[in-house]
Amino acid sequence: MGLFTNKVERDELKPGDHIYTYRAVFAYSHHGIFVGGCKVVHFKPEQTLKPSTLASSSSASSSVSVSEVNDALEAPCFTYPDCGYKQPKSGVVLSCIDCFLKKGSLYRFEYGVSSSMFLSRVRGGTCTIASSDPVQIVVRRAMHLLQNGFGNYNVFQNNCEDFALYCKTGLLILDKNGVGRSGQASSVLGAPLAALLSSPLTLLIPNPVGVATVTAGMYCMSRYATDIGVRKDVIKVPVEDLALNLGFKTCERRKVKAVDTSVST
Repeated sequence: MGLFTNKVERDELKPGDHIYTYRAVFAYSHHGIFVGGCKVVHFKPEQTLKPSTLASSSSASSSVSVSEVNDALEAPCFTYPDCGYKQPKSGVVLSCIDCFLKKGSLYRFEYGVSSSMFLSRVRGGTCTIASSDPVQIVVRRAMHLLQNGFGNYNVFQNNCEDFALYCKTGLLILDKNGVGRSGQASSVLGAPLAALLSSPLTLLIPNPVGVATVTAGMYCMSRYATDIGVRKDVIKVPVEDLALNLGFKTCERRKVKAVDTSVST
């Protein structure tokens, strides 16, 4: 992993890689799992709604942003006939890498990074302390979710980065009301929180540089505390049982504690 960027070339990709690209002039990033053959499985708002309905829902709800509405309304691909394949009422899509990138640059999400490397990243959504599962399991999860869905899309609790993180690790968060696994969402929520918590320090620290340093430290620690590699409220869930844990049905306690038997110890 580079010190300042995770940018890679296409010929460096391997099946099972968690990749992402930036949208709207680096306003946010879109994530997916490269499954080989120039194809990416990714998660986004459902395309079953009409543009007018999507636009109105984005203004009335925090679960879908305007940028993601535009992302959902893709032009058809004329290069690969299966590009854009998805199941009805599902936001999990198989796309060619060209349609996934939309002329953006290609980046690879890093797993198993050190704490110091994680904290050095100013922007969330680029790496995690958690380790990735073997390639075969990652690809199998992505293809299973392509056929079975990944629940309802939500910017802060169940977004494209959450999808890719689950495919790579099999980890879910027990608290359904808190922020999801997404480092990108943690950054969005953590920055204003750090600024708010550090604002009283302006009375004690007259130097603006000192206040900015403390604020940056709080921001980095808030991102670190919500990373799936250090959180205590995460569990390993088999992909076959994922629907239960995403709220499609009420799951039994023993189901919630299930461990992905496909992962070798």
